[in-house]
Amino acid sequence: MNLFVLGVNHETAPLSVRERLAFSPTELQSALPGLVAQPGVVEAAIISTCNRTELYCNARDPSALMDWYAASRGRKTEELNSYLYVHAGGDAARHTFRVAAGLDSMVLGETQILGQLKDAERQARESGSMGVLLNGLFQRAFQVAKDVRTQTRIGSASVSMAAAGVKLAERIFPSVSECSVLFVGAGEMIELCATYFCAQKPRKMAVANRTLERGELLAQAHGGEAILLTDIAERLHEFDIVVSSTASPLPVIGKGMIERALKLRKRRPLFIVDLAVPRDVEPEAAELDDIYLYTVDDLSEVVRQGVHARQGEVVAAEALISDHVSEFNHWLASRELVPTIRDLRDHADRAARAELAKAKKRLAAGDNPEEVLEKLTAQLSAKFLHAPLASLNAADGDEQTALVTATRRLFRLHDEE
Repeated sequence: MNLFVLGVNHETAPLSVRERLAFSPTELQSALPGLVAQPGVVEAAIISTCNRTELYCNARDPSALMDWYAASRGRKTEELNSYLYVHAGGDAARHTFRVAAGLDSMVLGETQILGQLKDAERQARESGSMGVLLNGLFQRAFQVAKDVRTQTRIGSASVSMAAAGVKLAERIFPSVSECSVLFVGAGEMIELCATYFCAQKPRKMAVANRTLERGELLAQAHGGEAILLTDIAERLHEFDIVVSSTASPLPVIGKGMIERALKLRKRRPLFIVDLAVPRDVEPEAAELDDIYLYTVDDLSEVVRQGVHARQGEVVAAEALISDHVSEFNHWLASRELVPTIRDLRDHADRAARAELAKAKKRLAAGDNPEEVLEKLTAQLSAKFLHAPLASLNAADGDEQTALVTATRRLFRLHDEE
């Protein structure tokens, strides 16, 4: 088994690169079967969020993974080299555990990534690309996340992306309570943002979504209205704050749409937080006057506030993770022994059954049972010892010394004192 984690994240690649290398939910359905169809790839799982896209694989070597990833994104491998990281074996396990625990996130200690990892594990299981190695990795990662949350205070002062959005909005407007807020999309991130923004009791709230049913559920929970994405062009000017996070492969809010809204707003500022990857808002819109457009990368400094105060908790969390990595490495090593252990058991079982069959024939023929048992014992002993004794006698020099040491350890032979 060869465990590899390959990917890009907010530390290694800017948003403009991450959005080109991300997988949409629809693409993931075909990506997993395509990845495990590659030569030397046995198992695979993929996570793709606004801050990272990573491949978790049981594979022969990482080169095939890099080539497939680049090709799947319409790129050449050399174009990705400066952004990609590759972890193998125990380092791959440590990286996975850190991700699950929120230590590798833009928001230190955030818990949303754990849900995203669970989604990636579920998708891999449903697609048939999950095997023994990745199942062992993910189940342990989920336990690590639980241990870090319960045994440290790593997430106690974390500032989420949603809370950071509120902080930024209050730099533009005196109070969110005096603003009207539009949420574009109705997924988990938007639900979280709606909770934070609506806690400030905005003047008006609406949810724009592809389907009214999903949008209405979220809007009703916060006393707002639901509209369709196609209504945004006509309604955008009504809102002071826009928070967007959809799975659209193309922008849902264009520069022209924002220009028209600004004219109707008569120079009142428009604050937009685009949390989607790929982006929901055309980047060129940032060039317009009276618009404040922020992406996930723009929020990085805000969400990192308070990190230094929690360094002691980080140290404690890293220690927990190290313990789990050691346990995972031990499990991995034991899995490597499985074929040998199985072959050894089969060999012993075949020898025992062969001698037992001979003994039964002698008993059926009327031979003395005591003699039959003594013969059976002698034959079994001879059969079991034949191979190791032959190997010891055939070896010489350093090889013989090594075999003697191994034999005494395997059979627990101790020199008499």
